[in-house]
Amino acid sequence: MAAIDLAVIGGTGVYRLANLQYAEAVEGDTPFGKPSGPVRVGRLRGRRVAFLARHGEGHSLPPHRVNYRANLWQLKQLGASRVLAINTVGGITERFGPRVLALPDQLIDYTWGRASSFWDGEGGEVLHVDFGDPYTPSLRAEVLAAADRAGVALVDGGCYGATQGPRLETKAEIARMRRDGCDLVGMTGMPEAGLARELGLDYACLAIVANWAAGAGPDPDEQITLQDVLANVEAASAGLGPLLSSLLAAD
Repeated sequence: MAAIDLAVIGGTGVYRLANLQYAEAVEGDTPFGKPSGPVRVGRLRGRRVAFLARHGEGHSLPPHRVNYRANLWQLKQLGASRVLAINTVGGITERFGPRVLALPDQLIDYTWGRASSFWDGEGGEVLHVDFGDPYTPSLRAEVLAAADRAGVALVDGGCYGATQGPRLETKAEIARMRRDGCDLVGMTGMPEAGLARELGLDYACLAIVANWAAGAGPDPDEQITLQDVLANVEAASAGLGPLLSSLLAAD
């Protein structure tokens, strides 16, 4: 099977990859069940690219019900070795306001009850992966360089706090996360990043800040509306196409 030059996982508001040419839909089961939906495999800038909508193409899967294991297994089986995960998040600290694109370098996992490993004790090897740097430094460096070439503003660094969802967080929970050192909050960062490491995939998170987290913005009583979230995601997503084109052109 031909290699995939880049696999992209789309989050909330990112259900397709613009300009992906001659895309075929690859569907099927994995040893871990069905992925979120079809993997669209095509060409972008002449390179072979795969795209998968994490929540399904109709956004039918909440964060705690996404089959992260099946998604990553399918991408690996299709020949992917690099995964750029797009995550829609809330901003906690000052650098990460709405419509910011960020490339976090650290992660804290607050999720629970999710299938978080391929090695679940039912035979086979038990693997303890090194996860000190949860995002692959070399891929992060490539994404940062691509953004610079494309003139896309990208905040380098920050800590992503992964919460259970699907509800949004309380002000007290966000205050705790700030004390813990989190800059961003989202619901899909884990176990995806850890599973990618288990499979030996290079993995980086491109975070789209859709809103201030509860109590974090200039107006601590501001209500988060879906309309505002989607508008902010659409505006920030304008940089995705140029960034991806630059990333693929550099290979």
